[in-house]
This record gives sequence, structure tokens and C-alpha cells, in this order.
Amino acid sequence: MAPPARRARSGYWLLTVPTVAPLLTPLYDRATPMLWGIPFFYWYQMACILLAIVILVGVHLANRSAREFPR
Repeated sequence: MAPPARRARSGYWLLTVPTVAPLLTPLYDRATPMLWGIPFFYWYQMACILLAIVILVGVHLANRSAREFPR
């Protein structure tokens, strides 16, 4: 019996974005511009966290199989 056809996995390269963005310290090693009184250093890190959540959920949804979540 032949193995079942597998759907091509896609979007894994997007996972490099939330991995590399926080590692670029010279890019965000400053206090200005401030957003609601919060220095750039801190709100950049929070933006990286939100970006990582969005990308991880998107990649997961794009690659989940139909057997895991029946409709």
C-alpha cells in the first residue's frame, strides 16, 4: 500500500524573522522615539513578541493537517 500523499509544508522560513529581529541589538539600542512615554528599546521588544505570535500562529494554521482538526 502506498503511503498517503503529504501536503507540502510551507512558511517555515518565516520563523527566522521573530528569531533574528531581537538579536539585532544595535537596531534598537536607543531610547527615542518614545511611545506613550515608553522608550523604543522596550516597545520594540514587545512588538517583536507580538510579531512572533502572529507568525507562529500563521505557520501553524498553514501547516496543520486535516486529520488533527476534523471539520
